[in-house]
Amino acid sequence: MQLLMNLIDESQQLNQAQFPYKLDYHGPKGRFKIIHQGLMIPGLPAPLHYFNFLTIIGQPNVPMLRNEFAIKTHALDTVSLITSVSPHMVGHFQGYSIEEDCQINKNHFSFGEKEQLIGTFPHFKLTRNDSELAFDLNIETKPVISHFTKLKLGLFDHWSLLCHCRGEIIYKEQAFQIDQLGSFEFARAINIPYLPLNFFTYQIINLENQKQLLLAHIRNSFNQIVQSRMYLRDLKTGQSEMYDQAVDFKLHRVYPKVTTPNGQEMYLPRAFEWSLKQGKRKIQVKAESRGDFKFGLAAGYVGSFSYTVNIDEHQEQGSSGYCEYIDCRALKWQEINKEEKLMNDFANIVPCTLKK
Repeated sequence: MQLLMNLIDESQQLNQAQFPYKLDYHGPKGRFKIIHQGLMIPGLPAPLHYFNFLTIIGQPNVPMLRNEFAIKTHALDTVSLITSVSPHMVGHFQGYSIEEDCQINKNHFSFGEKEQLIGTFPHFKLTRNDSELAFDLNIETKPVISHFTKLKLGLFDHWSLLCHCRGEIIYKEQAFQIDQLGSFEFARAINIPYLPLNFFTYQIINLENQKQLLLAHIRNSFNQIVQSRMYLRDLKTGQSEMYDQAVDFKLHRVYPKVTTPNGQEMYLPRAFEWSLKQGKRKIQVKAESRGDFKFGLAAGYVGSFSYTVNIDEHQEQGSSGYCEYIDCRALKWQEINKEEKLMNDFANIVPCTLKK
C-alpha cells in the first residue's frame, strides 16, 4: 500500500525541494469542495498544555475524516470545527452550515459569529469570543514547510508550516499570554466518491532550540500502512527533514472502548511509542496520554501527552505533546493483542475523559 501511495503521492519529492514562494490557500472553490485549516500549539504551560483550532469545511467521503454528527443540512454545506485546550470543556466542538452560519472570503473566514481567521502569508489573526474559551492570536508563518500529501492530478493537497504564535488565550476568565512555536496547516481536496482511510494519528512535539517534531501514521480499512512519517523542523536553520522509511508506531496500552457520537467504537491510546533508524539518524519517542481526549476532530479525538524523546542519543522530556487520534477500523484490527495491552491496567484503570 505504501508503494502504491508513492506512485501517486508527490509529497516525498516536495519535502526535498526548496520552499515555494506561493502556496494555495482559499475556501471552497471550483472543484475543491473540501477545505481544512488548522493551528496547533503544543508545549503550553499547565493547565492548558496544548491549543488547537481545526476546521473541515465540507465533509469528505473518507471514514476517518467525515463527521456525520456535525451535518445539519448536507455534507458539503457543513463545517466541523473544534478548538480546545487540555482542561474540561463543553463547548469545544461546533457544527456550522456554510450558507446559514459562515462568511467565507479570500482572506477572511468567519464561523458562526464566534471564530474568525483573517490574513494572508505570512501574517494571520485568529480570534474567538466565548465565555468558556476565548483567544486573540497573531500567527506568523515561517518558510519551513512539511508536505503531508500531494496527490497527482490535484486530487488532494495537505501541507504544514512552522509558525510563531503570540497573543492571549482566556480559559474560564483566566488569561494566559502565549509566545510559542506552533503548526499552521491547510488542505484542499476534490469530493472523492470514497477513500478507505480508516486510521489516523498525528502528533506534534516542540523541542529545545526552536525545533519541532511531527509524527504521522495512516492505515486503510484492511489495516495496511498507507503512510508512516516523521518530520524534524528547525526554525534556526530553516530546514525540514522528512523520514518515511522504517518509521514504526506501536500502541502499547489503550483506554476502555468508547463509542463516539457517530456510533463508532474506538480504543483511545494510553501508552505509545515511535521509533526511527535511518542511516545515522535515530529517533525514539515514548509517550503517556493525559486522558484529556475531546471528540470533534473529524471522526475522532484530540488530546495531549507526556513524553521522552531521544534524537541521536540526545534526550528531552516534556509534559505537553499534542495528539490527534482517529480509529475507524473494524474492531478485529483494533483488538489485536488488546488483552495483552490492557493486562497491566486492569488493577488500576483510569477512565478516559470524553467531552461531547
